Amino acid sequence: MSTPSPDLTSLSAAHQQWQSPARLRWSMQNIARFLPVRPIPRGTRTTAFGAAPQPLGAVPVPHPWGGPVRTFAEVMLATCTDGWIVTRDGAIIDEQYTAPMTVASLHLLMSVSKSLTCATVGALSGAGLVDVTRQVTDYVPALASSGYVGARVRDLVDMRTGIHFSEDYLDGDAEVRLLEEAIDWAPRRHATVPATLLGFLASLRADRPHGGRFDYKSCETDVLGFVIAGATGAHAADVISARLWQPMGAEQDAHVGVDSVAAPMLDGGVSAALRDLARFGTLYLHDGYALDGVPVLPPAWVADTLAGAADSREAFAASTEITLMDGGMYRNGFWFPRAGSDVLLALGIHGQMVYVNRRTRVVAAKVSTWPTPQDGEKLLSTIAAFDAVGAALA
Repeated sequence: MSTPSPDLTSLSAAHQQWQSPARLRWSMQNIARFLPVRPIPRGTRTTAFGAAPQPLGAVPVPHPWGGPVRTFAEVMLATCTDGWIVTRDGAIIDEQYTAPMTVASLHLLMSVSKSLTCATVGALSGAGLVDVTRQVTDYVPALASSGYVGARVRDLVDMRTGIHFSEDYLDGDAEVRLLEEAIDWAPRRHATVPATLLGFLASLRADRPHGGRFDYKSCETDVLGFVIAGATGAHAADVISARLWQPMGAEQDAHVGVDSVAAPMLDGGVSAALRDLARFGTLYLHDGYALDGVPVLPPAWVADTLAGAADSREAFAASTEITLMDGGMYRNGFWFPRAGSDVLLALGIHGQMVYVNRRTRVVAAKVSTWPTPQDGEKLLSTIAAFDAVGAALA
């Protein structure tokens, strides 16, 4: 672990300060300088984008609920953007970085990490190593006394277990914040929180049957990390590298935060470069194939992601949380923000996004440092901005 920035003089100070609005831009690009991580190595092959440069800053973007029309550049500025890229059919149309971020910088992805993890499960499913209809405890026996008894892997990738877990980021007592204490991403304020990620997951209980309504819970993807390890006998970061990052031709190594025993925090701990997010999104534009045609994800997994289950939209509509996505669904780690399956999103708090539009053939990505974890106007404005440039290009 390298030396922290001078304004974060100790690990304790980093725990106290790194998620504060004043620190967020620096810390989200420097996680490995003050927290332990495990690499997700790239391979020897890098897939190349084409180039079709076209400045997009002046494209008009309607406000999501009737406010004044802004330009694409104005929306990017107003949504605290650290970097954005727009590609179409494998060619980079335009991209921009806000200092100190550069094309080579790694940025914390928050819950975009979930989509990468679910894609890896899809690759393992295609290889016959994971069966999403099997019980979670078949792969993770350590959860045999937890609330996950009876849950299927399918319930994890679709966020449909009955586990009791609050995702209220502003509540210091919510399970999502207790999870951060368990992995030492936050100072310990609760003496009863287990000292490892697996110990924390094993302490969770269910408050309703599995397989019901959509209920967004970060813990589900952390369990998937242990499913991946149980199915392969390898560390999940190494499996993500071998099954996703290397075959898609990533340009930069990525990394993921780990707990005291090196278990990966896959619900939000991956950091990666912006162009590699576009490479990842392109897999869902090209039915599982990389930019150079190398197969990465099973086409059947991508098709299943787009189609959803017969009751995916019903389960999504039944969610008790506000999604701002009427008619949408959540499937295999991706959000569908409206009726239909043309647009799918990988999303993370503080403004991380991978946007795929199969109708306009646009894949875009954006990394940000919103001062608050969630912001409906910033989210919908970003979607509207990528919709608008897609329409202009198409």
